[in-house]
Amino acid sequence: MSQPRQARRYRSARRRADAERTRRRIVEAARSLFARDGIDRVTMERIARRAGVALPTVYAAFRSKAGLLREIMRGAIFGARYHAAAARLEQTSDPIALLRLTAAVARAIYENEAREIGLLRGASAFSPELRRLEREFETTRFEMQRRRVELLARRSLLRPGMSVPRARRLVWMYTSRDVYRMLVIEGGWPPPAFERWLADTLVTSLVTERGRGAPPRARK
Repeated sequence: MSQPRQARRYRSARRRADAERTRRRIVEAARSLFARDGIDRVTMERIARRAGVALPTVYAAFRSKAGLLREIMRGAIFGARYHAAAARLEQTSDPIALLRLTAAVARAIYENEAREIGLLRGASAFSPELRRLEREFETTRFEMQRRRVELLARRSLLRPGMSVPRARRLVWMYTSRDVYRMLVIEGGWPPPAFERWLADTLVTSLVTERGRGAPPRARK
């Protein structure tokens, strides 16, 4: 390989690394300002000053404050803990095990979210931008759960009278942020206890007795 080509590759890799460091500085600056002053009161100019970069650099990286907020939310919701739990889903084909792992995914999302953006959410509870992104996340979460419920139905493991749409709504409800908030944040449950309860509740609410390993009821 020629020396000039090696040099070009080195410069390209260095530029990418510099760009990634700049993005992280901008994200950290925005997260800090949003948590302190609220999303709606923070301008892109303030974020640029806090990050020590030019305003056009912020726009080039994220286009808008909404784009920057989306990056913060995505990092908090779909962080390393989520990816570890999601990897377990990918390695599992048993529908009951998949349903139980849904509890691990929910715990990973909300535990990381509470730590990463808890202050931001408190300072911006009524922000229209935050509400819009949270609705977007809820739609994504609802769709991500579809495969697990449909697999239960294909294996005839849904409780009698339980339709797929109803089962999907129940999973969505039980795994919601509000349930986590009421039990863990306000109720003081340890996250592992929440995960165990959620896994058991999902299986009990959705799965047939045969699927749960329960003995069949005697006929009257």
